[in-house]
Amino acid sequence: DIEYAVIEIGMNNPGEIAPLAKMVRPHVALITMVAAAHLAAFDNICGIAWEKASILDGLEEKGTGVFNNDCSTALILLSKVHDLKCRSVSFGLTGSDFKLKSWDLGQGNTVVEAEVRGAPLLFKIDAVGKHFAMNGLGALAATEVLGADLALAVQSLGRWAPDDGRGAREVIHLDPVETQMVIELIDDSYNANPTSMEAALDVLAIGRIINNTGTIAEGRRIAFLGDMKELGSQAVSMHGDLACLDVMETIDKIYCIGPLMRHLYEALPLEKRGLWTETSAEMVTNIRRKLKSGDVVLVKGSLSMKLALVVDAIRKMSHPVSAGTKLQDKV
Repeated sequence: DIEYAVIEIGMNNPGEIAPLAKMVRPHVALITMVAAAHLAAFDNICGIAWEKASILDGLEEKGTGVFNNDCSTALILLSKVHDLKCRSVSFGLTGSDFKLKSWDLGQGNTVVEAEVRGAPLLFKIDAVGKHFAMNGLGALAATEVLGADLALAVQSLGRWAPDDGRGAREVIHLDPVETQMVIELIDDSYNANPTSMEAALDVLAIGRIINNTGTIAEGRRIAFLGDMKELGSQAVSMHGDLACLDVMETIDKIYCIGPLMRHLYEALPLEKRGLWTETSAEMVTNIRRKLKSGDVVLVKGSLSMKLALVVDAIRKMSHPVSAGTKLQDKV
């Protein structure tokens, strides 16, 4: 009775994707991004690209590969397409079948203007970020390839919002009466790599702070960042290099968790340093003193760093009567 199945095929090491793809036999294989995740098991990001491209080995006859044309390794993906002589559809900013034209980042959603082989396409996602816009465009490309109703897919996408740990946003109410006494929480605690970390910081950078609601006159943008695991020999430099991102100029305080994040902490200007701790359990001690009404807070790190403890501690700051509510319910 099931017409469609969406199946995630992931990997940690070389040689894992192809056998799984051959079991699934997808009609459409979507590669959303190639980034420096699980780099410890590969020589470089090109190795990751070849591994991800191997999902095409499992395509059904006349199957289609859909891939992000903006990846630095897009030529590797295209080379695999040519080797297999399979159909492909690309999405991205330039030279793509599904072209991302603009993205308007609001408070709680992203409005996207795209172009599909010359025809305009407008859609909305209940999440903030260019990366969500790009992934949404890839999902719509896969939908079109399957021959499904693109208009219905756009409507469905407009109702989608990220899960806890994957970029979900909440408003934490700090006072049962003064409703403006709030903290906005961005829970991206499930995973992290350098690419997704920068994307999450970009979202924090446009978070709407609220001034003159608490003991601090101006709201702040605050990040709790945990180690990014499985980066291999480049792990130390990739953590320290986060301090050089342009977006860091907009972040007021950065709290760092884990031995690798110590390299970021030490690379930060003194005025941006919040605190460094070895573990998330240590960080949550006296967390109420670290945050004030009007702040926008990002929590992000690899799953093993247990930054969900930080998320839970912030949620517990909410008044028992006025529990945290989803941001999309507020705006």
